[in-house]
Amino acid sequence: MKKNYSVQSLFQPFTLGSITLSNRIVMAPMTRAFSPDGVPGKDVLEYYKRRAEKGVGLIVTEGTVINHLAAAANPNVPYFHGDKALNGWAKIVDAVHEAGGRIIPQLWHVGTQRIVGQLPNRESLPIGPSGVNAEGIKVNEPMTEQEIEVVVGAYAQAAADAKRLGFDGIELHGAHGYLIDQFFWEQTNRRTDHYGGDFIARTRFAVEIIKACRLAVGPDFPIVFRFSQWKRRPFTAKLVETPEQLAQFLLPLVEAGVDVFHCSTRRFWEPEFEGSSLNLAGWTKKLTGKPTITVGSVGLDEEFIRFFAEGKGARNVNIDGLIERLEREEFDLVAVGRALLVDPAWVDKIRNGCVEELIPFTHEASKILY
Repeated sequence: MKKNYSVQSLFQPFTLGSITLSNRIVMAPMTRAFSPDGVPGKDVLEYYKRRAEKGVGLIVTEGTVINHLAAAANPNVPYFHGDKALNGWAKIVDAVHEAGGRIIPQLWHVGTQRIVGQLPNRESLPIGPSGVNAEGIKVNEPMTEQEIEVVVGAYAQAAADAKRLGFDGIELHGAHGYLIDQFFWEQTNRRTDHYGGDFIARTRFAVEIIKACRLAVGPDFPIVFRFSQWKRRPFTAKLVETPEQLAQFLLPLVEAGVDVFHCSTRRFWEPEFEGSSLNLAGWTKKLTGKPTITVGSVGLDEEFIRFFAEGKGARNVNIDGLIERLEREEFDLVAVGRALLVDPAWVDKIRNGCVEELIPFTHEASKILY
């Protein structure tokens, strides 16, 4: 694979609230589940530190679960609450900063994607806006307003803890059919109160979380919001069908205090709407004026769905198309997932033109903290 493009635009600094990133490359959040009992240890620290040492501009951690009994669906996914877990994250923040990097936690609640009886907290039932999962199966009663208030408070506490520990911002996971997204999506939000209704009204839960987090961290601490059209079930889901609807959907989130939108797609090069080559990040930036992060099979020839469904790996491909879009300022930052999971030095190799040294992604890589 020959280097036949200039990567200069990827290595320009970018200011995000009160911080400046050294380049435009973001490590995408990827669930790794290497934190027994929710506590990230030295191996997780070294995993993130290696990416900072090798030039990643901003690390978004794997999803970390907020302080709610039904937030997690795996006992090895890291918590973002409790002294042991937070002490582990404090050490990770220090290590990343010492290596010259920036890092934010992704704050997460799985909602009704949790299976009844699943660890941890086996006795805790899944929660969701209407108590139904993506298949429409009832797993609990709809969340009460008091339960909603408790969850909003848990997000705010996690945001405050992130700032106290020295993180550089937070990312709220509002994508992929998890709890926040379950309020967005009509199939899982059938409420008739002010948390339900049309696609604009269904943003209220997210708006309350964003506002509570903003109040907890102050005006200059970056809040990134990740959203998606697609869900884990089904991948073809759509929240909105037109740019006009997307603008209406995003406006309440902007007004609530989002600084950056992380626009999750499966393949970054695919247009979001007919009649334009702009992807979801491109449209989001155009419609809101806010900085955006693009993501989706960057540097690879196979999307992640085939990895999950068929156990397939992926070969490295050039990133000419990505750079062309970045140079047109369609988006501001580029999140890299599997390519960085398997190759901690991906950024340095791209910077130095050593593309022939890039390590191909394999299914086995997901089981190792490289």
